[in-house]
Amino acid sequence: MSERLQPGDTAPDFTLPDADGKEVSLSDHRGRKVIVYFYPAALTPGCTKQACDFTDNLELLAGAGYDVIGVSPDKPEKLAKFREKEDLRVTLVGDPSKSVLESYGAFGEKKLYGKTVTGVIRSTVVVDEDGKVERALYNVKATGHVAKIIKDLGI
Repeated sequence: MSERLQPGDTAPDFTLPDADGKEVSLSDHRGRKVIVYFYPAALTPGCTKQACDFTDNLELLAGAGYDVIGVSPDKPEKLAKFREKEDLRVTLVGDPSKSVLESYGAFGEKKLYGKTVTGVIRSTVVVDEDGKVERALYNVKATGHVAKIIKDLGI
């Protein structure tokens, strides 16, 4: 299982394709804070709720200096369908190799309906302007999570 990140760690840089196949790098966001959230699969109920919550609060978060990037193991084509179907405005990137998910500690063993399975661990990592981990939250809930982040960050 991959190591979970801790506050103060350097956030692993990544370059992944977005829903349009354009490359998005964490380092492109230096100078701004970034909320990187990891979710299991586009077009599923919980992940849709979470992506819609981030989209609904995007202006508030951007106004407070935060960019939002959602990472899943989906391919860009599926991310594009997800974005169009749900009218999402958050940046969605795909990590089919799961290497970024693993580097962030967001892939490994988890409990699902009482069984231990290997998969994406719903997680959120807040990265500061210098690329350091400010907060690392694992096993978060899809619903209510965005409101909790906003409250915890004092936005």
